[in-house]
Parts: sequence; C-alpha cells; structure tokens
Amino acid sequence: MNSPDAIIIGTGVIGAAIAFEMAKAGWKTLSLDRNAQVGHGSTAGSCAIIRMHYSTFEGTALAWEGYHYWRDWADYLGLPEGADLARFRQTGCLVMKTVANDQMVKHIRCSAELGIPFEEWSAEEVLARLPIYALDSYAPARRLEDPEFGKPNGGRMGGAVFWPNGGYVTDPALSAQNLMDAARLHGAALRNRAEVVEILQAGGRVAGVRLASGEEIHAPVVINVAGPGSAIVNRMAGVTGDMTIQTRPLRQEVVHVPAPEGFDFETQGTIVSDSDIACYCRPEQGNHILIGSEDPACDPHQWCKDDLDFDRNFTDQWTTQAMRYAQRVPSLGIPSRMRGVVDLYDASTDWIPIYDRSSLPGFYMACGTSGNQYKNAPIAGKMMAALVRYCEEGGDHDTAPLEFELPYIGRRIDVGFYSRKRPVNQESSFSVLG
Repeated sequence: MNSPDAIIIGTGVIGAAIAFEMAKAGWKTLSLDRNAQVGHGSTAGSCAIIRMHYSTFEGTALAWEGYHYWRDWADYLGLPEGADLARFRQTGCLVMKTVANDQMVKHIRCSAELGIPFEEWSAEEVLARLPIYALDSYAPARRLEDPEFGKPNGGRMGGAVFWPNGGYVTDPALSAQNLMDAARLHGAALRNRAEVVEILQAGGRVAGVRLASGEEIHAPVVINVAGPGSAIVNRMAGVTGDMTIQTRPLRQEVVHVPAPEGFDFETQGTIVSDSDIACYCRPEQGNHILIGSEDPACDPHQWCKDDLDFDRNFTDQWTTQAMRYAQRVPSLGIPSRMRGVVDLYDASTDWIPIYDRSSLPGFYMACGTSGNQYKNAPIAGKMMAALVRYCEEGGDHDTAPLEFELPYIGRRIDVGFYSRKRPVNQESSFSVLG
C-alpha cells in the first residue's frame, strides 16, 4: 500500500483501535510502527485497568462507554471462532475516600448522573473484602528517606467507593494485536520495523511520511498515535505552535510483589486506588500484586528527552512504592529481587489526552494517552474515525467542535474537551488518575 487513504503512526492499543474503526468505515489504512510487533510499545507495559471513575464528567462518560467494549470483546472484534483473545477480568474497583479526593463527592455525582453502578462501603466492609488491610491514615504520602515515613497521622480511613464493573485486561499487548487482526479483516495494512523520520507536506497540507529507509509513502491523512514518541512526531510535522497542551515521555516504575501468605489476592482481591498512601494496585497472575504510583507531590517526575534514551533499571522508587503499599498491608513481604515494569507514559500537560486535528490540514493527533486511557481505546478509535471524517468533509473542529454520540450509553460529548488548544483543565487530578 504505497498510497493509502490514511497513515496511522503507532500500533499500540489506541493506534490499533483507530485502524480498526477507520477500516470498518471504508478507509484504506496503513499502520506503521518502529517496533517489531503490534502492541510492544508502552501498551505492553500498561496496567490495563478498566475503571469508570474520573475527576471530570467527560472522562467518566468516555470510560463508562469504554467498559462495554471490553465486556463484549469477542462480539466487538468479530474475529473467527477460536481466535486467541485478550481476557477482561471483572474484579471491581475500590477507591478509598480521602481528603485528597474530597471523599469522592465529584466521582459519586458523575457516576450517579450517568447511571454507573457503584456502592459506598464503610471501613468494616472494606476489611471484610480485604482482611489483610490496615486502615490507619498516613497522608501526606512521603518518600522512604523521610524520617516521618511509615508513621500514622492519627487518623483512620473512613470508607471507600466500589465500582463492581471495574477490572483489568490480562494481556494488554494481545488486546492491541486482537484489534489489528480485526482491522486487517476489513482491509487495513500493517508494517512493523518502519520508523517514521519525516512528515511530508505539499500544498499546505500533510502529504505522507518518509521512513528511515528513505522510502516515501504518500497519503492525504496522517494520524499521530506514537505514544511516548508523539511529541517528536508533532515536532516533525511543525504543529506545536498553537498547542496549549503538550506531551512528554514520563518514566514510570510498576512493582510486582507476591500476595501475603494465606490470602489469595488474585481471586479474592480487587483493584484499589488509595490516595492516602499514593498507590494503586490490582491482582496479577500467580497470586501477585501489581503496585503503581499515583504521582504524589513528593515524587520527582522523571521526564525523558525522547522515547528511546531512558534508564530501564529499577531505582529506589520501586522500594518506596512497595513500602507505601506495605503501610496498608502490614503482612506484605518485600522480596529482595525487584520485579515489575519500567516503561514510559505519554503524558500531557494536564494528564488529559489530546484527540484532535492539528494546525496542518490532514494531520491528526491521539496523544498524551498513557496511564489512564487504555480502557478507552475502543471508543477513542470510534471517536477519532468520526473526527477525521468530520474534518475531511469540511467541518471546522476548532470553531465548531464535533459532537460525538457514545453508542452504548446514549450520551453526546463535545470532542473539543480533548482539544490541543484547550486551557489546562483544573478539574484534572494532574496524575495518572486523569
């Protein structure tokens, strides 16, 4: 395919979803990725959590819509019988009520307005589900070297909110491969080991890409879904001048530790978000617990100059996260061998993604999605396909933003919420929580 209708840069879960939705809509798409295999960028390192709670109404609506595609994954893809599919485990998602999240008032209000099932749990109900927990309060979160680390502040956790529909996908890379396989059934083409080094332009609009090999591929539409490399691609296209929201690669460490002896966290545990200790966790295969950071103020952000040159070794951040979680689970054993994931997020200025056109006609962006958008991949694919069609048919998304219908939940959202030119959204958590 030397002259596709659209080139999609990136085959992570969102890039693959865009390819699937555009191919279904009749576009001849060509997906390009520097990696050797689909889904082997930051998607492979994703915690792949499917949750409904966000600090904004728009974010909540998109996440609730997104849940339904994972629930109906096989039907959504339409792959042949017997295909090896990623699996969604519906464990529920528990969020501790804290001062930092205003006792979850806003999240409860958004969920109630959208009809999302949730339950408010007392401290006793939390302990009934998670008897390994201790509910002393430790806020504010501290680093391990802080002399006050591990000292309770005298308060006690008062309860939590539980979303029973939450869960996680057991193999995020496979989910991207599923989407790309489904896209190819509809005529989409794919090339791995294809590094884009230039965005071609002609006549005042995008004209295609040049690869590291020197090969040129021409197309009237190019979509940047390059994950942690998205900022580099945007600079190639020369489109950053009017962007109030930028993206940068951010290094993250995720901890894997065994569950405490005598408790089967894999089958009895749940996803937990706990801003009192600034950690989230989820069950992991082999009765392990996966622990991530909720980006407290005391933790320095490790921004990287590009998406290739970064330290892939564990640091004292691993130990800090493990020990923070051990405040909540006193029986947690901390192994001497560090296990888990070191990878990059593609993080935006306000941790809310950019789903938008650009100042260069024909060049589109689905950027800043890492950390909190995996769950939205299928509906983000639908929304981007609709946005490209709207703009290519003459719609001015900057002055008259696309209104997009969320098919499952029957709500319309203003896609301008995700504009590259928006003011920094002060409702955001400014963290991985979005």
